[in-house]
Amino acid sequence: MYQAAYQKQYRQQDVMSASPLRLVIMTYDLAIRACEQQDFAKATRTIGALRDTLDLDYPEVSTGLYRLYQWCLDCIRKGEFASAISTLTELRGAWVTTEQTLAAKQNPAISARSAYSVSLGNILT
Repeated sequence: MYQAAYQKQYRQQDVMSASPLRLVIMTYDLAIRACEQQDFAKATRTIGALRDTLDLDYPEVSTGLYRLYQWCLDCIRKGEFASAISTLTELRGAWVTTEQTLAAKQNPAISARSAYSVSLGNILT
């Protein structure tokens, strides 16, 4: 019982302290997890949130993402969760790469350390 309360509190703190970019990645994680569980309501609600928060000041990017989100929603409506997962996973990867690129530009020492962690993680797995 206490563990669930602590996990909820941790999640709330994690969300409140996250950057906008990190929030986007967290939303992708939630959408992917909902698709893996074939939770129609949560998956559509989460992808809808991604779609509804697009910045329309950048029409080339927002139009492309809008269409991809709509396609994912169509897949989910058809019960094709695996197709939605594949697309969402690729999009999430692009956002993670963007986050890492921005972090490297802001602090080169951190990017060298994270590159070391990634290579070490690859060796251990």
